[in-house]
Amino acid sequence: MTPYDASSPQAPAKAASPLIDGFGRTVTYLRVSVTDRCDLRCVYCMAEHMVFLPKKDLLTLEELDRISSAFVALGVRKLRITGGEPLVRKGVMGLIEGLSRHLKSGALDELTLTTNGTRLAEFAEPLAAAGVRRINVSIDTRKPDLFRRLTRGGDVAKVLAGIKAAQGSGIAVKINAVALAQDNAAELPDLIAWAHGEGMDATLIETMPLGEIEVDRTDQFLSLAKVRQDLESFWTLEDIPLSTGGPARYVRIAETGGRLGFITPMTHNFCEGCNRVRLTCTGTLHTCLGQEDASDLRAVMRNGGDDGALVEAIRLAVDGKPKGHDFRIERAAAPALARHMSTTGG
Repeated sequence: MTPYDASSPQAPAKAASPLIDGFGRTVTYLRVSVTDRCDLRCVYCMAEHMVFLPKKDLLTLEELDRISSAFVALGVRKLRITGGEPLVRKGVMGLIEGLSRHLKSGALDELTLTTNGTRLAEFAEPLAAAGVRRINVSIDTRKPDLFRRLTRGGDVAKVLAGIKAAQGSGIAVKINAVALAQDNAAELPDLIAWAHGEGMDATLIETMPLGEIEVDRTDQFLSLAKVRQDLESFWTLEDIPLSTGGPARYVRIAETGGRLGFITPMTHNFCEGCNRVRLTCTGTLHTCLGQEDASDLRAVMRNGGDDGALVEAIRLAVDGKPKGHDFRIERAAAPALARHMSTTGG
């Protein structure tokens, strides 16, 4: 196979009408997983000894570009590159640079990514040069020992250096933290205050029952309604109408001057206004994070389907997008879904 050439990617012609599902929701946001691999092993996300996918099962960079461009032609205005950890994928900068042509043409409003930050020091400048203006960095604690334990060996200093590098390159950073009842619950106010003090928004996320791991997530589940109540005992939280295209509901904290988001798939889902779908690194399109719906776009391409066939498959999948999910987290219960978040795209 010839190397991916970002200067001459395929791109389908502009489609006639936007992507609207069976419930009248317009899809304008695609999350694209480029790999299931990660250089960390977060305890609530992955098994310690993960079995990763063989290379032949992954979409090539050309295929990732082709599908992403098809979605842009269908009215998607935001692309988020995810993983696993997207920056461990060989050649990922070529993909991002290639997709940035849609920013230059005006077809795309935002090209962004979610990262664990370990490789940001290396990639910050080329990301900024490619038109990435905003990223999410996942970090659940700044305590070195706890970070090492939660990630099974990670170095928080690398993440903090990566955040500084991104900011120094002109990229706005938002901090994502999974709320963990046993590990970082007491640290969350300090984590939020640190983020706001460094000019970053922060978002808290409830742990979700995705994928088989060695531990029971029940003991770690922390309702963000309870977290908000605790924060309001010493801070003033004002609901604001901010939307960044994702599921978070935002408040402004008067005392810090910063914004805080809450993503609550367990206690208050966000399905009624869902405008997003997810493409896995294997080419499977999931139109709902919490359902087993799946459409194989890789097969369409590898069986010789042209751009028309690809667009038809995308439209058919979006038309069947479920109304919503119903996550439950109960002791000893099986995960809501067998697939891991690292495969689905974080």
